[in-house]
Amino acid sequence: MSESRTMPLIEETGLTQGEVIALRESGLDNVVKASTSRSLIDIVRANVFTLFNGIIFAAMVMVLITGSWRDAVFGMIIIINTGIGICTELKAKRTLDKLSILVASDYLVHRDGKDVEIPHNDIVLGDFMWIRSGEQVPADAQIVHTWGLELDESMLTGESRTVRKGEGCDIFSGSTAISGMALVKVTAVGEHSYAAKLTARAKVYRKTVSDLNKGINTILKFMTFLVVPLCVLLIWSQVRTVGGWNVAISTGEWRSAVISAVAGVVGMIPEGLVLLTSLNFALAAIRLARKNTLVQELESVETLARVDCLNLDKTGTVTDGTIRLDSVELLDIRSSGIMRGNVNEHDVRQALFDLSNEGQPNGTGQAILSGLREQGFADGTVEARVPFSSARKWSSIYDGNAVWTMGAPEVILSQIDGDHADILKQVNDFANDGNRVLLVARIDGAAPDDYETNPKLNPASCPVALVCCSEHIRADAEETLAWFREQGVRCRVISGDNPVTVGAIARKVHLTGEHEPRFMDARELPADITELAQVLENVDVLGRVLPDQKKVIVEALHAGEHVVAMTGDGVNDALAIK
Repeated sequence: MSESRTMPLIEETGLTQGEVIALRESGLDNVVKASTSRSLIDIVRANVFTLFNGIIFAAMVMVLITGSWRDAVFGMIIIINTGIGICTELKAKRTLDKLSILVASDYLVHRDGKDVEIPHNDIVLGDFMWIRSGEQVPADAQIVHTWGLELDESMLTGESRTVRKGEGCDIFSGSTAISGMALVKVTAVGEHSYAAKLTARAKVYRKTVSDLNKGINTILKFMTFLVVPLCVLLIWSQVRTVGGWNVAISTGEWRSAVISAVAGVVGMIPEGLVLLTSLNFALAAIRLARKNTLVQELESVETLARVDCLNLDKTGTVTDGTIRLDSVELLDIRSSGIMRGNVNEHDVRQALFDLSNEGQPNGTGQAILSGLREQGFADGTVEARVPFSSARKWSSIYDGNAVWTMGAPEVILSQIDGDHADILKQVNDFANDGNRVLLVARIDGAAPDDYETNPKLNPASCPVALVCCSEHIRADAEETLAWFREQGVRCRVISGDNPVTVGAIARKVHLTGEHEPRFMDARELPADITELAQVLENVDVLGRVLPDQKKVIVEALHAGEHVVAMTGDGVNDALAIK
């Protein structure tokens, strides 16, 4: 442990060293036991002890008893078939075992009245811990004091917007601090934390159902009932031909009888079909691996081919997760005495750059800065600043001539004078096209004396521009979705974001071809699985979907006899994918 830099003064002294040692000895630290998706023994057992292997092995043993090992070479098919399955599943196991939601790093905790930096695993239950901007939350906790902490919970909820947390709020492992900081008290550690529970549930093994293998096993079961009595009958008939058991044993003819009987029986077993199936599965798995695709079981290749329903997450799948500046629309507000021609567009864009150029801008701010830098804008004059706050929903600067404000249009317009129905209509139109819309307002003159200490929006401010940003759609999204439609696969977008915004993005990538995609708020979905299955048949886009709902949606589609595939890039998708 190393003592860290000075942090804000607090009353709490934190845990003592003795308490920490006692908690650690009780197993109440943040160590997560390395769990495995499936043990080596389970993989070997599942691939060795199959009905096909049992039949071939029994036949091989009978031939070996006769001493004719050359005639038992057909048993090699067991090794080949079993080896293919074991090698493929072991590779998948090693990859899956590396699955982890939390990133190990050092954290600052308050113990014995001092701030000390400790490794991720040394955090214990009841620790007072600092969560600072840029850090991932390593354990579930409750906020004791906060200095503007805002969290990105998209990995947990799918909601791409940051969330401001107040005192007494619970925060969960796996989320990331975007701005501000807080002192929190740890309420769950190790395998009891939210992220660890999700990881454990994602690693649970479930056998893949293969219709092809089910059919082969049905044939083998039938053959088992047929082969055993047939083999006995063939041996008996061969022995009778040479004069009975006494003669067959004394002359050694029983060996030929057994070999002939086994040869006749083995020829009836579809060895080639079994081996060919395994080889084709293995070849498909190798080809998928070249595309960076993990095949956990050979049978899952067949399942992939049978998919008729694909659920897509928006962020990271249809879009690449980045935001870009699309346009800055100057407003024509006659009622406020400001005409479009009276507003200097360069000044508006410069103010927009300075408004976004905070210490740690969020994703939208970074997109605006990037877009305006490409247009040649750089740092301007800022004499005073009110940083963005999720509570206020706006930020502000004073450039020496005027006070500029940028933020959520509905919030700013509700606090300034005038009738702004036309502007709100424009905002809604832009939002319905999938844009994130911000409003820029201005008032000439000097900033108030308490401008930075007691920030308030001046009711006399005039709205001057709307800023439209959008998530960047992947270049191959439209082409890929068109290919799936040609293959008869029904695609749905399931996201934690606003359904209107997600619906607009689905429209841009032609999710449903020439038809308008039908969207719905997941909070309106029925709880009954049967009803949900019926509703989903008429829905293409779902927004505000919770992690558990994604899992239920997959179950409902299964109830509708669909073969479902699921994509996602966050913890909120893990259970549905599983």
